[in-house]
Amino acid sequence: MNERKFKDYNLSEEVTRALSVLKYQTPTEVQSKVIPRALESQDLVVRSETGSGKTAAFAIPICEKIEWEQKKPQVLVLTPTRELAVQVQEDITNIGRFKRIKAVSVYGKEPIARQKEELKQKTHVVVGTPGRIIDHIDRENVALDEVKYLVIDEADEMLHMGFLDKVEQIIAELPKDRITMVFSATLPKDVESLCYKYMKDPVNIEIETFGVTTATIDHRLIEVREDDKLALLKDVTVVENTESCIIFCNTKEHVETVYAELEAEGYSCEKLHGGLEQVDRFAVMEGFKKGNFRYLIATDVAARGIDVDNITLIINYDIPLEKESYVHRTGRTGRAGSTGKAITFATPNQGKYLRAIERYIGFEIPEIEVPNKKEVARNKHAFEEKMNTTRIVRNNKTERINKNIMKLQFNGGKKKKIRALDFVGTITSIPGVEADDIGIITIKDSQSFVDILNGKGSLVLQAMEHTTVKGKLLKVKEAKE
Repeated sequence: MNERKFKDYNLSEEVTRALSVLKYQTPTEVQSKVIPRALESQDLVVRSETGSGKTAAFAIPICEKIEWEQKKPQVLVLTPTRELAVQVQEDITNIGRFKRIKAVSVYGKEPIARQKEELKQKTHVVVGTPGRIIDHIDRENVALDEVKYLVIDEADEMLHMGFLDKVEQIIAELPKDRITMVFSATLPKDVESLCYKYMKDPVNIEIETFGVTTATIDHRLIEVREDDKLALLKDVTVVENTESCIIFCNTKEHVETVYAELEAEGYSCEKLHGGLEQVDRFAVMEGFKKGNFRYLIATDVAARGIDVDNITLIINYDIPLEKESYVHRTGRTGRAGSTGKAITFATPNQGKYLRAIERYIGFEIPEIEVPNKKEVARNKHAFEEKMNTTRIVRNNKTERINKNIMKLQFNGGKKKKIRALDFVGTITSIPGVEADDIGIITIKDSQSFVDILNGKGSLVLQAMEHTTVKGKLLKVKEAKE
């Protein structure tokens, strides 16, 4: 067992403080192997499965190495999905919160003009999907000539989604003198070739491939006819009576069917699939993180990008057709050292998919009997009671680190020739407020946003109602975003 603590890495006071608030105490295996080498600026190829803490493994050293004063992006992180882009951006923002690191996520199905406006600000980290990053490069919205770190996250999924050509196209736009880190749950030949083509003597780090899965997740299999799946799902959820659960389906049609059935039965549930508008997908993800509902019915679009520590049960309503998907789905539970359970429904004619998964994970999934009627009846009352109570979320990291932060909105920006330094000078002149109490400042054309840290938001808000910035009295209020 790794006995090191994060404080042993001699990180800056700002990063150490953020880790403390986020309750990062003991590094996971991937973090203990990646962080020291990344701090030494080595190229890395890291094979580590989902749920092992790999985002923090690269986010911590990146936040440590970023030079705050520099205006152009220093870090580019490529992710295969929009959800993962947002999750990574959130993690980097949280870890870099007290260092005032600005991370922006860009992805498709969102207005490119809004992202362009964000990229015009001082930006330290850009996180995005390959297609949208190329769009911004082509439109000259993003300057990549000072990128010092490239991170390719979930490289195997990039391959499956046909993004490797786009990744190479982006790499061609980056400075050759940079640090490159590649993270992947598996390492297909094409991904390996990409690494050695563009990396300098990369250090290979391999975390015991399924150590996390087998140690913390209880895998179970139930054989069932297709027509009996919905009835079985209801019985299993009653007997398990879990705190939180993701039910995975192979198609959006199955998601819709299962969601309609469970909602009609009074389940606390939501649905997530690629057919939904992006804004709705994000709203569902955010709601799940906050504990607004217990059951999420989803396609594989949600298998990456959901970072909720207390998902206790995964149900594969449909057996995944790709063996890798089994690992990504079940990796949503048993995270951060907690235990979880994964139950897979398989029809009698799906043996080939099951055998492929079992060969891939290295063990047979034990088969269990369907719950009997007595068992279901015995658990029904407790299940209904829990369904009427609010789900407890133990570890919403973003909520915790934002607890003492207030975002203020001012009705003046670039058009009034106001700069970040003007806000810093004015706000630090307020008695009891220091530079360390000011977080990320975003100056737009007609408005500006300033994060006030350390619980001093109300004090600054009150003072700024009658204090001028560069000789101008600006309207100020707490921002809703």
